[in-house]
Amino acid sequence: MKIDSINILIVEDDAPIRNLISTTLMANKYNYELAINGNEALRKVTSSKVDIVLLDLGLPDMDGVDVITQIRGFSMLPIIVISARTDDEDKIEALDAGADDYLTKPFSVEELLARLRSTIRRLDYLNTVKESESSNFINGELRIEYESATVFVNDEEIHLMPIEYSLLCLLAKNVGKVLTYQYILDKVWVNTIESDLSSLRVYMASLRKKIEKRSSLVNKYIQTHIGIGYRMIKVK
Repeated sequence: MKIDSINILIVEDDAPIRNLISTTLMANKYNYELAINGNEALRKVTSSKVDIVLLDLGLPDMDGVDVITQIRGFSMLPIIVISARTDDEDKIEALDAGADDYLTKPFSVEELLARLRSTIRRLDYLNTVKESESSNFINGELRIEYESATVFVNDEEIHLMPIEYSLLCLLAKNVGKVLTYQYILDKVWVNTIESDLSSLRVYMASLRKKIEKRSSLVNKYIQTHIGIGYRMIKVK
C-alpha cells in the first residue's frame, strides 16, 4: 500500500495531542480524518474509507474499549490505541477487545510512525496472502479461508484479532517448520522493538487458546520451541 493512498482516522479529544498526531501524519504524507468522540469515530468508520484507526481510550462520550468492540462487530480494520492508561489490565482489556497495538502516552513521534509502518506492512502481507492463495488451508479440524479471511475449527468460526490472523497465516504457510521469534517479528511486526517479543508471546497464547478450545483433537496445532520460536504441527 502506498502511503498517500492510506486514510487514518485520529480519534482524540485532547487538542494538543490531536494536533501533534495530525501534524506528524501530514509531514509524512499520510491522509487523515479527525474525530473528537466515540460516536463521531463510529460514524466515520462506517461512512468513510478508513484504513487505520488511532484511538484514545478516554473519550468524552464513551470508553474507547466500547468503540473497539463496536468496530470489531463489523470490521477488522487495524486499531492502534494511544492512551494515558498504563496499567497492564487496561492494555489487556483493549487488546482482548480487538486492538492491534497499544501506545502509552507520552509517546515518541518515531515510535508512532514505526507502529504505522508495521501495521501497513501487515496489511500488505494479508493482501498478498489473499491474492496468492486460491484455495483454503486445511489442517485437521483447522480451516483458513483466505478469500474471506475467516478461520474455522471443527466447522465453527473463530474470531481472531488481525495480528492473531497474521500469525496463523504465517504458521500455516510454513506448516511443519520451526519459525524463530525474530523471523515472526520481522514478518508480522516488521519494525520491531524489544517489548514486541513479550507481545508475541501474549498473542500466540491467545491464538492457541482460541483454536484448541474448539478442537476435539488431543494434539496441539501450535508447538512452542522454548527459546527458539513456534511451529504449526501437521495434523493427519
